[in-house]
Amino acid sequence: MLLLAFETSCDETSAAVVRDGTLLANVVSSQVRLHAEYGGVVPELAAREHLRNLLPVARAALQQAGVRPAELQAIAATRGPGLPTALLVGLRSAQAAAFALRVPFLGIHHHEAHLFSPWIAGQPPRADFTDFAPHVSLIVSGGHTMLVHVESESRYRVLGSTVDDAAGECFDKTGKLLGLPYPAGPVIDRLASEGNPVAFDFPRPLLHDASDDFSFSGLKTSVRYFVRDHPELLADGRQVRDLCASVQRAIVDVLVGKTLKAARRLGVRCVTASGGVSCNRELRRRLGEACTASRLTLRLADPQFCTDNASMIGLLAERQLLRGVKAASLDEEIAPQWSLGEAPPSPR
Repeated sequence: MLLLAFETSCDETSAAVVRDGTLLANVVSSQVRLHAEYGGVVPELAAREHLRNLLPVARAALQQAGVRPAELQAIAATRGPGLPTALLVGLRSAQAAAFALRVPFLGIHHHEAHLFSPWIAGQPPRADFTDFAPHVSLIVSGGHTMLVHVESESRYRVLGSTVDDAAGECFDKTGKLLGLPYPAGPVIDRLASEGNPVAFDFPRPLLHDASDDFSFSGLKTSVRYFVRDHPELLADGRQVRDLCASVQRAIVDVLVGKTLKAARRLGVRCVTASGGVSCNRELRRRLGEACTASRLTLRLADPQFCTDNASMIGLLAERQLLRGVKAASLDEEIAPQWSLGEAPPSPR
């Protein structure tokens, strides 16, 4: 099967070409510089950039893969969740392409694709699901933080999710309080590597709660009050690095602690992590140490597949079509609030 996929759920415009489980091309156009001026993603600007960039990105992916549009056998796109106007650009473009080429179209759940991204590996990258045993998966990004029990390749159960701010959102808002540029996550990661993670004591919200839910708004508020009461620290580079390290340690303690607790409770032997925040070096290191100590297998998404990308959309779509999942209607609407594990909304 030869398939073209689009991903436009937030602020990355991406197109990928997949053939028989192998990724032939994955092109991503990031909007980070555009939104940095505003300190966060502006939905209307994101949609306009998708409109401007999607066709050139798709052409680049096809050229990189050495594929002509007439050779394509299926088209896929992210259907949800995500920013409504951003999703609309990718979904409608994919449906138009499928209609013009008279090939099947599939609308893919963004989080489900993230679940599969830790299984994309190799050169060239392939989707190897041969060891897709039951496991606990952490999806952690700027918009989402959730734990999922993956019972089989097509059965998922959300164990818990954030009740307020996502982990990535906490990183970015903390960075803004510290005067760091957007997106602050990678900057905090870099500065924290030179700081003392026990210099300041910040709360670990819901770490010892019986549920698998997350909450990071209290941590963000704690940092805000701390900076308000100690403004002189922001003029000291060493203290800023210590602040970054201490906040990062609090976030990572919660993510690792709750993930391992869920894995032990469910008796799984494998843990995976994906999403943009899973690029964080301390999170990757601490998950590795914790899984080794508990004799668990750890699968981390490769950094190039942690953030939003069309490769995970295309590889999952191909897998679904080969499993016999029916092609979607070309009247299918976007699903900005589509929950993982639930049936997709029906066309109007």
